[in-house]
Amino acid sequence: MNTPVSQIPPLENGDHLTRAEFERRYAASDIKKAELIEGIVYVTSPLRFESHAEPHSNLGGWAGIYKTFTPKVRLGNSPTLRLDLDNEPQPDLVMFLEREAGGRVTISADGYLEGAPELIVEVAASSAAIDSGSKKRVYRRNGVQEYIIWQSYEKRVDWFQLVEGEYRLMLPDETGIIRSQVFPGLWLSVDALLCGDMITVLETVQAGIRSPEHQAFINRQ
Repeated sequence: MNTPVSQIPPLENGDHLTRAEFERRYAASDIKKAELIEGIVYVTSPLRFESHAEPHSNLGGWAGIYKTFTPKVRLGNSPTLRLDLDNEPQPDLVMFLEREAGGRVTISADGYLEGAPELIVEVAASSAAIDSGSKKRVYRRNGVQEYIIWQSYEKRVDWFQLVEGEYRLMLPDETGIIRSQVFPGLWLSVDALLCGDMITVLETVQAGIRSPEHQAFINRQ
């Protein structure tokens, strides 16, 4: 027999819960976004426009262009992600390969993602300590191949690649561009992104889509 909603304890920041209990309380609440990180509940504060909503939108536009022109690549905005029994985050963006192309993510019968996406993107404002601390460790341990953190207050973008079980910071080349290793052609002009020059950001990823390595990536799938 299902427990009446009125008898389900509220979901509160700092709760220590199993993933099953987290999902039960979350489903019964009116909370817009909450995450389970290492067994601890984090309820997201209201999101400010300039420090989170607009950066999130800009990154979504950048990633969306790449996804549109790259078969067998999926892109999601703030999906619930079941990583392991103690961790169920809602990353700002996830990009992953379909299973037939070698990806490891599956979509569960109830519509949630399970497994480690190839790329996770987080916009870190008030959650900077979580995104660069415990979340980063969780993503590394679960095998997320690349992890981008845009620290909006610090005006800084860190892009990490998983190398031999550890995250290594990827640096821009001499033209200021970082190139994904797991998604060939996914190019980011960091300075342009940080100063809000989205025309250059989008032109750069379009150049990546036209590159020989992007075409070779498509041909391999």
